[in-house]
Amino acid sequence: MRDISLIIRRVWKSTVMLTALSVLIVSATQAQDVVEGRKIFKDKCSSCHQLDRNSTGPALTAKVNELDEAFTIKWVKNWKALVDAGDKQAIEAAKFSPSEMTTFPQLTDDQIKNVIAYAKAGEPKKEGEVKTEAASEGVSDFSIAGIVAIILISIAVLVVLGRAIKMLERLILQKQGVVLAEEDNVSLATGVRRLFKNKKFVFFFILCLVVSLGSFGWMGMWNTGVHTGYQPVQPIKFSHELHAGTNKIDCQYCHAGAFKSKNSTIPSVNVCMNCHKSVQATEKYNGEISPEIQKIYTAIGYDPATLTYDKTKEKPVEWVRVHNLPDFAYFNHSQHVVVGEEAIRKEKGLKPNEPVCFACHGPVDTMEEIYQFSPLTMKWCINCHKDAEVSGKDNAFYAKVIEAHEKIKKGEKITPALLGGLECGKCHY
Repeated sequence: MRDISLIIRRVWKSTVMLTALSVLIVSATQAQDVVEGRKIFKDKCSSCHQLDRNSTGPALTAKVNELDEAFTIKWVKNWKALVDAGDKQAIEAAKFSPSEMTTFPQLTDDQIKNVIAYAKAGEPKKEGEVKTEAASEGVSDFSIAGIVAIILISIAVLVVLGRAIKMLERLILQKQGVVLAEEDNVSLATGVRRLFKNKKFVFFFILCLVVSLGSFGWMGMWNTGVHTGYQPVQPIKFSHELHAGTNKIDCQYCHAGAFKSKNSTIPSVNVCMNCHKSVQATEKYNGEISPEIQKIYTAIGYDPATLTYDKTKEKPVEWVRVHNLPDFAYFNHSQHVVVGEEAIRKEKGLKPNEPVCFACHGPVDTMEEIYQFSPLTMKWCINCHKDAEVSGKDNAFYAKVIEAHEKIKKGEKITPALLGGLECGKCHY
C-alpha cells in the first residue's frame, strides 16, 4: 500500500508540472499560431480570399474545414503539380475560378498550418462590424477557452488525486490497527479553505495565475499602437467601393501624390467637383441633391442653383486620418508605388488589374468606408522587405544603384548625387 501511495504522489507531482507546462504552451504558442496565420493570410491570401464569403477564391473558413490538412498544404505550395499529377480533388478544386491561384512554395508546412488555424478560428469583430486591436493581433477565444479548460481540469485532477491519497492513507492506518474517527460531511466553504491551506495547491494556483496574467499582459503590450481595423467616422461618407470599385476610378486620379511624393495626399474638393458638379444622385433622393454631395458644395461654397462660388461660405472638410505612422518612421509612397511596384506586385500576388495600393491598403474597391487593413508594424514592413525580390530591369532607380556598385568596383569617385542625394524628398518631407 505504501508503494501505491508513493506512486500516486509521484503522479501528482508530474501532473502539476505537465499542467503548468501545458498552460505555458497554450498561452505562448497557440495564440501566436493564429496571429502568425492571420498575418500570412493578410499578406498573401486576402487579395483573392475572404474568410466568410466567396471572392476570386472560395470562402476560406468553409474550405479548410472541408479539406484534409495534408492536401491543403500541398495545394497551397503547388496546386499546379497536383493537377498535372491527375489528383481528382485538385482538378475539381481548380474549377472554382478561371483565375489561376498563386503558388507559395516558399511557405513552410507550419506557416500554412497557422493560416489554417486562423481560418478556422475566424476574425473576431467588435460591435459595429469594425475589427478591434485584440481581434487583429490578440489572444483568440479558442486560446482563452483552452487555458481555462486546462486550469479547471488540473484542479479537478489535483482534488481527485488528493482524495485518493487520503483514502489510501486511511486504509493503511486501519490495517495497522489505528482507530480513525469518521469524517463528517464537509461544507463547500470548509473544503475550499482546506484546499488553500495545501501549500502545493497554492503554489500551483499562483503559478497558473502568474502565467495567465503574464500572457494577457504581454499580448496587450505587444498590440499597443497597432490599429488594424481602425475606421473613424468621416465628415463625408465617401464610398471607395462605389468610386474605386463600381466606377473603376484609378487611385491616382484622387491620390496623385502617391506616385510622385512621400505623401499620397488628400484630394482637394476641386477634384470632387470635376464629377459632382454634374453628378448629384438626385434620382435616389426624390429629385433632391444627395446629402453627402451637398456637403461637398458647402465645403467649397458652391451654389448649384446659380452655379456660382462664394468664398466667404467656404468650410474645409475636416477629414480624419486613418493610417498613422510614428513620427520617427519615414515612409515614401513614390518609392513603393513606382520604384518598388514590380517587386510588391510579385510578393503580394496582385492581379494585373489591381492597383499596387491594394498591397498595403487592402481591397479598397470593396470598402464602403475606408479602414486600416494592414498592421503597419515594423515587423510587417521588415518581412515584406525580406521577401520582396528586387529587379533592376527597366527600373531607373535600381539601374543607378547598380551603376554605383560598378563604379565602386572600378575605384571611381562616388558622390551623394549619384546615389539620389539630389532628390527633393531626401530633405524636404
